[in-house]
Amino acid sequence: MPNEAISSVDEEIDTFLKAVNTTEEIQLDRFTYLEFTRSDVNAMLDLSTKLAAYKNEINNAFSSYIYCVFKDAHATDSANEKNILDEQISNFHQLINGNYDKKYVRGRIAMGLAHRKLGLPFSAYIAVYSKYNALLRPLIWSICNSNVYDLIQYMDALTKVMYFDIGIALDSYCYGDTFALSQIQHEHGHHIEQLLASTEQLLFQKNHDGLTGLPNRHSFKKQLTHLLQFAENKASTISVIKLGLDHFKIINDGEGYETGDQVLKDIGARLYGYLHKDDLVAYWGSDTFTIVLSNVEQSSDVDRICNEINEIIRAPLPINGKKIHLTCSMGIALYPQDCQNIENLITYSNSAMNQAKELGGDRYQFFNTELDARLMERITIANELYNAIENNQFCLYYQPIADLQSGQIVSMEALIRWAHPVRGLILPSQFLAIAEELSIINKLGEWIFRQVCQDIRQWQAQGIDVQPIAINISPKQLLEPLFTQNLLRTLIEQGVDPRFIILEITEGLFLHNSDAMKIILKEFKKQGFLISMDDFGTGYSALGYLKHYPFDFVKIDQSFINNITENSGNAAITNAVISMAHSMGIKVIAEGVEHEAQCQFLSKNMCDQIQGYFLSRPMPREQTADYLSKKTVLPNHLLRITKVSRTLLLVDDEPNILAALKRLFRQDGYQILTANGGLEGLEILKEKKVDVIVSDQRMPVMTGVEFLRQAKASYPETVRIVLSGYTELQSITDAINEGAIYKFLTKPWDDQQLRDQIAEAFTQKEMSDENRRLGLEIQTANQELAAANRHLAEILQLKEKQIDRDETSLDIAREALQYIPIPMLGIDEDGMIAFANIATEQILFKNTSVLGSHIDEILPRFNSIVTKMEAGKKFSLGISDFNYLANWRAMGESSKSRGKLITFFQEN
Repeated sequence: MPNEAISSVDEEIDTFLKAVNTTEEIQLDRFTYLEFTRSDVNAMLDLSTKLAAYKNEINNAFSSYIYCVFKDAHATDSANEKNILDEQISNFHQLINGNYDKKYVRGRIAMGLAHRKLGLPFSAYIAVYSKYNALLRPLIWSICNSNVYDLIQYMDALTKVMYFDIGIALDSYCYGDTFALSQIQHEHGHHIEQLLASTEQLLFQKNHDGLTGLPNRHSFKKQLTHLLQFAENKASTISVIKLGLDHFKIINDGEGYETGDQVLKDIGARLYGYLHKDDLVAYWGSDTFTIVLSNVEQSSDVDRICNEINEIIRAPLPINGKKIHLTCSMGIALYPQDCQNIENLITYSNSAMNQAKELGGDRYQFFNTELDARLMERITIANELYNAIENNQFCLYYQPIADLQSGQIVSMEALIRWAHPVRGLILPSQFLAIAEELSIINKLGEWIFRQVCQDIRQWQAQGIDVQPIAINISPKQLLEPLFTQNLLRTLIEQGVDPRFIILEITEGLFLHNSDAMKIILKEFKKQGFLISMDDFGTGYSALGYLKHYPFDFVKIDQSFINNITENSGNAAITNAVISMAHSMGIKVIAEGVEHEAQCQFLSKNMCDQIQGYFLSRPMPREQTADYLSKKTVLPNHLLRITKVSRTLLLVDDEPNILAALKRLFRQDGYQILTANGGLEGLEILKEKKVDVIVSDQRMPVMTGVEFLRQAKASYPETVRIVLSGYTELQSITDAINEGAIYKFLTKPWDDQQLRDQIAEAFTQKEMSDENRRLGLEIQTANQELAAANRHLAEILQLKEKQIDRDETSLDIAREALQYIPIPMLGIDEDGMIAFANIATEQILFKNTSVLGSHIDEILPRFNSIVTKMEAGKKFSLGISDFNYLANWRAMGESSKSRGKLITFFQEN
């Protein structure tokens, strides 16, 4: 373009800007109102790069449409049409190039002014943008690989830029002298009214939530800014309240999302109807609302209002013939007492709400300095997490898992640690939840998986016998659409087999994503991964959930293991989990095993594997390599189905008696333990496996009967005997009747008789142990059988699906052959007609059905003629006074079919 022309255009743009009292900067501010962020710019830059390969395709399709639009509007002629078309296509390519600056604004103004001069109707102008949008949408869907999240990101950014352009165009079209303006209004008033109505609707949608009709976050912050300025001028107090509905997810999951949406609408309406006209309520998202009380002078007024809001929320909601009952948790931050910053007021109220939820919900909580300290700690950790990933401050520790049958290390769990340069080693409990909230857990999870694969490969190169490694998977990771593909890509890059990876998934995911989880876990199994349910028992899981998913392992949470030898409830739950899991062929791992007694209990009750400090603390990579090289194993006496030495516990408060008994029984080869009272005896039982207990009756603090009653409750497999010189007949009789005491023996004793009595007790114990051992062997066999049955069921399910697919394919093939206009005939090995398509019956047999007939009955000597001909070669054949060329081929090369397929062609 000549310099004079450029200068003229620039002058016209400057005149336009001055006339409408605006600048390029003011025009660019429209991007802010459209919430066009840096991520949108990046999306446009990325889209521009990806669409470069389709540039010619876009140009061809778009130029023909623009030409038609301009021609219909008489806005071009043969002399300048090519220049106009090229300029229009260039303008639209600029739309996605990501450079939205003053130059871009001036270019858009120039385009609008030029179009008005050419006489292009505003409706046609909008139509061109609509066409451009429609043209790009399928291309964007294609380059997104059908990923709806990427499509939404690109289309959202593109729509905002189009709104921006159309806004500038509207200004350009409305600019001019009175005649031009009136002409536009006359010709395009309807379109402008539509656009204005649409713009008004967009503005409402921009500032209000579409579900509740309440102000959204953007609008809330703007209004709160004005309220704070007003409060500052009047030196008054403002309360910001964050309100969260308690257990709202249960309503969504139990009653459905439509009911959940209706609840949110009704709650929003109740809050709006209750509050003063000068107050403010906004929907914050999910199950949360934010309230501002603008005329509150005393904290007692806030208390009163919060109590009234609680009552409003508690009132039943009648929805779809049901009454929905709700409670809420509220957090309160005060201006100016707590802070004078909008973001901090919102953050502090949210922190106080979370504390109210932690305290059980159905309450409100004022923000305080303790919350401030906790919040600042979380903010500090959150900020430092980003740097930690960039600076590679994370490392992995490994904790071994041992098998209770072989005693060998059969797997390990990878545990992340943060090697902070100032704070030292930080445990995952202090930062993983924050990483989840910040949505950087996916990046952290990818690092863990890649590092595990690298460690496996390195250990294998050192000749170490590597066992499968368990990796904890975050819920956000698991629900990522490309999660499985990313895992497989990493395995291929690192050269690691999927069988070396155990994916640990917490039970909470299975309650609310059951259908999706079934599909995801089946895909994991198909790819060869092992799967474990982690922390079983900490959520709302039921044992029945296990049968719906292809788990290899279930981990009993350490909260059940900590006091398993003392708490009968935890022991019963653990046994129930073991039994149920085994019945489905699933192995059980116990977490948090710290003492030998816990290990013995678990071994005795058929637990498969243990993990915890009793075996080993988590170790860094180098130490783990040494540990694996040593091939550590559990002691034999801790293994399932093993015979151990006879252990006798003697309990008496008189040292001389204990010494005499010890000397007496030593000659029988028993392992002898002694205690000077019941309390000490119970402590020994926690740590050691005991077969027979011999206790005095009259002891300080705790009598022998009381001691043995407790021993029976916690260790019912022991044989318990009272040896006493005092006979408290009633208490001893009761103890014998309830099974707490096996025998009552008196002092002084006859040595040989006492030895015989104790030997008999051991025999009784060993008979019981042998019965139990046989029972364990049966349980083990049943467990292996259940696992085999489960595996066979999975194979059968796959086979059934394959059969269904084959039958479907066969139906499709049969239907396709039916409508081929060439006669085709299928005969089996005995010459029976098994298939004849429509053309065969219409052309060869005059619409007569021939299925099931012998070929020689329909076409005499046909079968004998065909068998003499070479497969694949055409030969002449006369049928019903017509001559045909035919050829045949044998079936069965790529299927289980047998016979011949014959094709007929009529001779010319």
